[in-house]
Amino acid sequence: MQISGLRLVDYLVFLFYFLVVAFYGYYIYKKKKAKETNTQDFFLAEGSLTWWAIGASLIASNISAEQMIGMSGNGFSMGLGISTYEWMAAATLIIVAIFFMPIYLKNKISTMPQFLSQRYNKTVSLIMAIFWLLLYIMVNLTSILYLGALAVSGISGIGFYQCMVFLAIFAIIITIGGMKVIGYTDVIQVFFLVVGGLATTYLAVTLVSSTYDMKGLLTGFKLMTQNHADHFHMIYTKDSPHYMSLPGLTVLFGAMWIVNLNYWGCNQYITQRALGANLDTARKGLLFAAFLKLLMPLIVTLPGIAAYALYQKGLFQAEMMGADGVFNQDRAYPVLLNLLPIGLKGLAFAALTAAVVASLAGKANSISTIFTLDIFKPYFSKNMSEKKLVYTGRIVIVIAMILAIVISPFMGIDKKGGFQFIQEMTGLLSPGIFAAFIMGFFWKRTNSAGALFAIVGGFLIAFLMHNNWFPGADWSTVPFLDRMGWVFLICISVMLVFGFILPDEKKGLQIDVTMFKTSREFAIGAGVVLAILIGLYAYFW
Repeated sequence: MQISGLRLVDYLVFLFYFLVVAFYGYYIYKKKKAKETNTQDFFLAEGSLTWWAIGASLIASNISAEQMIGMSGNGFSMGLGISTYEWMAAATLIIVAIFFMPIYLKNKISTMPQFLSQRYNKTVSLIMAIFWLLLYIMVNLTSILYLGALAVSGISGIGFYQCMVFLAIFAIIITIGGMKVIGYTDVIQVFFLVVGGLATTYLAVTLVSSTYDMKGLLTGFKLMTQNHADHFHMIYTKDSPHYMSLPGLTVLFGAMWIVNLNYWGCNQYITQRALGANLDTARKGLLFAAFLKLLMPLIVTLPGIAAYALYQKGLFQAEMMGADGVFNQDRAYPVLLNLLPIGLKGLAFAALTAAVVASLAGKANSISTIFTLDIFKPYFSKNMSEKKLVYTGRIVIVIAMILAIVISPFMGIDKKGGFQFIQEMTGLLSPGIFAAFIMGFFWKRTNSAGALFAIVGGFLIAFLMHNNWFPGADWSTVPFLDRMGWVFLICISVMLVFGFILPDEKKGLQIDVTMFKTSREFAIGAGVVLAILIGLYAYFW
């Protein structure tokens, strides 16, 4: 099958997307310019994001190259099971909306390190802020840039490093306008992401049917489920080659909850979008994001499965090989985009770029927020004006992006598959962080010593297990999600012991049971999301 690059019409479609985002972002920036020197407005867009802007921004920032490229690659290799990260996230967003958001907003939390400082002490907060900066720059930012540039280069034919620099500059332009610009331009990004993504899925699945001399979307999907049934299971058994990545019922009742609750509820990159709103608006935004999450496997996983079906029919055997001549599953999505007709390819190209740029902008803003408000201001310049703090935040954005460009080729992102790389690296910190947050929320005797052990000790234990240096078992044979579960249980146990044997620090949060009561509309929406999830898991078990 003939695979070609972008044509003039594709570039015009992409240019249209670029101009719409740029001019709308500029319009939002000029509209709020009077408040641009206010840190709360710059970093949090305090009180100015609507529920639909919050929900769209959450998804735009979350869905990026690691999903569009990495998760499609995992769809190619393992199938629908990788979608558990998306569908379980929908349930997680509802939990965060009900239980986490009221606590943050009631206690006037602006950043996650601020929560740790307020609940524990400044030492815990500082250590965690440094950990987050390292994680965001060395894992998240680098992965998004690397995978995004890999895809954009493969489609456009432009050099890999030139694509990386272009994506970084585009993201910087959006990010320096502040969270309000990011939030509202993300609405446009999500539109292109969903429309372009669904167009790619439609073409890929119908192409499957054409290889059997048939036509139609439903026909293609039916052929995929019949001929590649092993790619349509959500729960893997121990004899499955994918069990180490997704160990059976762990995805429903185990550490998958740690992954998602930590990501969606204890992560500056995500919570930042809702922290500037009131509780009702924040909850509606999170519920909207949950509904969008249900759609994501159609956009990021199903194309990968379709690529696998086409590959098994003998298509693009050479195109799935990397520059080093080695098969690379992460090439599945770029290859599919190259099969799109002229014009539609430009739309899909815009969708991919939107996903990458939105995530880069959101991540860079969080890096800037944590460094400026939680490290630079309290420790280096307590009396600096709001205007200078915002200026500092903008400088940090540029520096973080440059660092990501320089180090991303050396991180080994392509060795395991981009999505799995991010999950495993993030998983070194997730159990301890989540333990510190959840215990700090709901147990008043949780103290700073316990939180410090969870964050630092939890990381060290996870690191030792990851390298199989921790005694007690052959940890290389234990799935990384199960290792996360063990680290979490160790952290909780030590925190309980410290809570009982050390003096009570009396630093609990303001919590009232009535805070967790939701509106009737939210309850109905949440019920619909959960009913859909139960149906999906029952059907694709």
